[in-house]
Amino acid sequence: MIEGVYVDNIMMHSETRVYPTEPQITAGLIVGSQAIYRYGLRESSYPTLSLVDEICDSQGNIIPPGHYELALSDERDFLILIQSKKALAIIPVFKVEVDMSQYEQVRDNKALRKKKKEEKEIAKTNKKRAKQGMPPVNDEADIYQEASIEYIPAGSYYLIRYERGDVKAWGAIKG
Repeated sequence: MIEGVYVDNIMMHSETRVYPTEPQITAGLIVGSQAIYRYGLRESSYPTLSLVDEICDSQGNIIPPGHYELALSDERDFLILIQSKKALAIIPVFKVEVDMSQYEQVRDNKALRKKKKEEKEIAKTNKKRAKQGMPPVNDEADIYQEASIEYIPAGSYYLIRYERGDVKAWGAIKG
């Protein structure tokens, strides 16, 4: 019973709460108001590939375990494994698919009117946010992206699957 009373009294003070009720102030600034938070760069536009095991090729090159960005080359011939904005590996692509169902909506008048209406709403929201000193809403919709890797023992190779928006690509690394 004494412990319960002690915990209840301690949790009433904002300085000792696990999650404070208001933002912490450091050096006179509220956390989250600094430029690094408000005007920071966007996240990567590439899907993240997580490697659990190291991958070795026949020449002795090693890709260590970690998290990498996976990009598709402009010609869609290669997948590029990127870490800290440096290309570590180039993987040949053997299959590419593009979903054409989204392109049919481009010519549809109903879809065009809906898009114009959404753009007006975003502009109105951004105007309100600017009055409050908030950064504008990103008008670019979130793009679905995914990357995965799988070891195929029958052919002793790694199959890498890349998906971003309406483009899917498959590449392979001989292990």
